[in-house]
Amino acid sequence: MLRRLLIVLLLAGVLVPPAAASPQTLIPGLTYTRKLLFTPHGAVVVHVLVAPRPGGLWALRPRLSDGAIAGRQRLTGIEREASATATVAGVNGDFFNAADGRPDGIVMQNRVLASLPNSERSSIGIEPTGTLDVRHAAWNAFWQGRGQRRPLTGLNEPANQGGITLYTPAWGGATPPAAGATEAVVYPFPVLTPGVDLSGNVVQFSQGGNTPIPAGGAVLSATGGSAQKLDAEAPPGARVVIRYLLSSGWADDVDAIGGGPLLVRNGKAVFRAFEDFSAMVLAPRLARTAVGQRRDGSIVLVAADGGRVGYSVGLTNYELAQELVRLGCVTASGLEPGNSTTMAFDGQLLNRPSDPGGERAISDGLLVSYSGVYAPAPSDPVLSPNGDGVGDREQLSYKLVRPSTVTAKIVGADGVARLTQTAQQAPGTYKFSATGTKADGKVDVEGRWHWIVTAIDDLGRQSSADQPFWVNNTLGNLRVPRTALVRGGRRFVIARFTLTHPAKVTTRVESTNGVVVRKLGTATVGAGNAGIRWNGRDRRGNLIYGGRYVLSVRAQNQYGRTELTQTFLAHR
Repeated sequence: MLRRLLIVLLLAGVLVPPAAASPQTLIPGLTYTRKLLFTPHGAVVVHVLVAPRPGGLWALRPRLSDGAIAGRQRLTGIEREASATATVAGVNGDFFNAADGRPDGIVMQNRVLASLPNSERSSIGIEPTGTLDVRHAAWNAFWQGRGQRRPLTGLNEPANQGGITLYTPAWGGATPPAAGATEAVVYPFPVLTPGVDLSGNVVQFSQGGNTPIPAGGAVLSATGGSAQKLDAEAPPGARVVIRYLLSSGWADDVDAIGGGPLLVRNGKAVFRAFEDFSAMVLAPRLARTAVGQRRDGSIVLVAADGGRVGYSVGLTNYELAQELVRLGCVTASGLEPGNSTTMAFDGQLLNRPSDPGGERAISDGLLVSYSGVYAPAPSDPVLSPNGDGVGDREQLSYKLVRPSTVTAKIVGADGVARLTQTAQQAPGTYKFSATGTKADGKVDVEGRWHWIVTAIDDLGRQSSADQPFWVNNTLGNLRVPRTALVRGGRRFVIARFTLTHPAKVTTRVESTNGVVVRKLGTATVGAGNAGIRWNGRDRRGNLIYGGRYVLSVRAQNQYGRTELTQTFLAHR
């Protein structure tokens, strides 16, 4: 019979300063860090993603909400839609028009122009070498039918009075309503590459907007005097030539997104960039978003939480610039701050948006994308095959976005593979499971195991993932009463559990949001049954209030660390 042990509560919990932030690897090469900064105005929580220089399996590019200029979508939704073609992490993008979702500045994806730059603010380009290009961009455009060249006044936006604009499929399914507008459907029409003469035939005329934009086509929309010229010089059957020009160097960039202001130049924080931003955008402490690049080419994405006194007060624009310099950036730009500030990975939020409604719908996002094999972290860091119904099976998987030859292995703590599978696989998600037991049902070798996946895609690019997990049968059968009566400081047994191996055991009571109410004690305990006594008091010696709490038991030994938790309801 296992001997019974009693852990007596002798020590109250003590306040321990938070440990230094350490990067968490999301994908080999992509790390996430949550930093806590202390300022005279309050704490600031800063979220940091660091990714390799764009190139090969990695890219940095904007992605429009629902794939279109018009409309808005949450960043997590944008990422989930992108997941079929890449594993992505990113932040919110440019400022935008609240009425229709149009971004304020440039959007260029794989050299296809979808929105024009705001020449009064910085734009962010990604060069073919993977270098971040932060500077002002200007544009010019014209169209020509059966007459002379005439200026275009916009792209994927309503024409100003007397102006003419071009709508491409990047806008959406149809042009917006426009009273008095004359519209010419051009088909076929190439994708809009800047710096190139593009031509197509006018196949249809319509009035008042709401004109369907054909896939592989475009629509010219004109008002006032420009409508008369369009009607006269581009009737059905006429051929029109269209050209959009960007200022020097910008047409060479692969991708681009609007933003601003410039935050870091040549490794130094920029106090005043003299861009078209009011003091109300730059001076207050807000949630803020930025993108930067280090000297080695690695990309840094930052989201600083704000607007939540007691949690994170946010940063001024210049404080954000200084933080990017501390992170090693030699160039950087801001993105839209405030309620739009969002950071996510694989469709899951990483930060706490300041919008009262939670995550805000935005116009576009700036995403780091990875097209190699992705193996998410195992469903549970510890596989504990002790039959108590907690952590008895490990769910493993990997995702492909291109056809690949894949080798997947589950390797035990002794270095011997328990499973090896090599196959030619189509894009998709493939699932496996591990039980941590042998064929006879006994517990397998305990310690650190590995889920290893290697893939070579149809372009000959190799990628791999290695996700560790622990097989640790030490701790099990935690039993905590559903309700606990705390009265008069009397001690009572709050929990019982079983150890199959000796371990250093730490027990504590926490609030349901993870705040330590009291550390009950730490002791080295032998194998057997154990109980935990408590007097119902917090770390200051006060009797706790009634409500829900969490009892946590952690066990540490040569097989790793394992933890069990259970919620209980306290009554006074």
